[in-house]
Amino acid sequence: MYLDKAKKEEIFGKFSHNGNAADTGSPESQIALFSYRIAHLTEHLKENHKDNVTARSLTMLVGKRRALLDYLKDRDINRYRAIVKALGLRR
Repeated sequence: MYLDKAKKEEIFGKFSHNGNAADTGSPESQIALFSYRIAHLTEHLKENHKDNVTARSLTMLVGKRRALLDYLKDRDINRYRAIVKALGLRR
């Protein structure tokens, strides 16, 4: 499996708001996890371009990440800028 428990803990520990790996609900943690999954699905679709179910899942994930980024931008612009810079997202 591409995303095991250790990898999730690493992502949550690195990108959570307070640096705690148990902080799985912060917007930064969720955005980082979605970004990891989006990158994985993008690579999958490069090889399997007819996989429409995965393409739809990718589109939904991008929408969820965008909604969380908009939420974070409205709440705290500095945290938004920090996560966009840390993940290298365009915007």
